[in-house]
Amino acid sequence: MYKKIIHLLIIIISFFIYPSLAISLENFYKSGKQKYEEKKLDDAKFLFQRSIVFNPKKSKSYLYLAKIYNLEENQKEEEKNIRTVLLLDPENEEAIYMLMKIDLKKSNYLEVRKSLIIFSKTCKNLCKEEKLILKSLKNLEPKK
Repeated sequence: MYKKIIHLLIIIISFFIYPSLAISLENFYKSGKQKYEEKKLDDAKFLFQRSIVFNPKKSKSYLYLAKIYNLEENQKEEEKNIRTVLLLDPENEEAIYMLMKIDLKKSNYLEVRKSLIIFSKTCKNLCKEEKLILKSLKNLEPKK
């Protein structure tokens, strides 16, 4: 009887603890996004990294880290985070677009072409950027 009461208490307490834990984990991402919008990049980076520690499948945290590394001109970290976003969410149009821009800088037009096919199928908000990528791609490809 005593064990049943303790077991029941543990279950009841866990219902109160876990929802608040989930809320606080989401707050890392929301707080990070707010700091990013306020241009407090170091604080935002720290909060997005915390968000990832507690929820490694949160692709938006990786995306914002990539944006921060882009602003800091750290292309290696930017690309690493973009590729993580695409592993978690292969149709994330913003990540595909960012990766195409990196590949254009590297003059890697074959990768841009591959990404452009996916981008064309998945774009919803950034479709107008496809023309810019195509124009840049024409300037990179070898003349026949």
